[in-house]
Amino acid sequence: MNTELEQILLKCYKEEMIAFLQSHPEHFDEAVKLAIADKPRISWRAAWLIWSCLEENDPRIRKHVKSILKSVPTKPDGHQRELLRILMVMKLKDNEMGLLFNMCLNLWENIEKTPSVRFIAFKFITRIAKIHTELTNEITFLTQNHYLETLSPGVRNSVKRMIKELPIRNEII
Repeated sequence: MNTELEQILLKCYKEEMIAFLQSHPEHFDEAVKLAIADKPRISWRAAWLIWSCLEENDPRIRKHVKSILKSVPTKPDGHQRELLRILMVMKLKDNEMGLLFNMCLNLWENIEKTPSVRFIAFKFITRIAKIHTELTNEITFLTQNHYLETLSPGVRNSVKRMIKELPIRNEII
């Protein structure tokens, strides 16, 4: 039997889901647990809903960051993207950033992943490299043609723009 939140996730449109979670904050932790679970059709939607309701560095997510980080590698592409989007709005601790950087490197380097997951992963890579400038040297390797070939022209251009925003200006691309 599905919980009330699971029923909402399965049957409602986005606006209704958001309204439900905003008017029933007691379901937020359940939504996070569902987002990191492996429930087909529900877990991805829960992650998507959470992202739609978050504020910058949302304190409701802080206690769940490690669980979210731990769950990302085990999820399908679209679900990974939504979990990464949740982490994107959080201020992460250095050890969390390190874990995320390595995870995002793996996602980016896997050219079999969907471009949307790889793009979000690359956003994190460059964001972390801006904070820890010693990592910018790794970016050169990550922008070789075989990593960019599977991306659409629009995503490829966005990646090139992100590179230009890094503190180094070597001819990377």
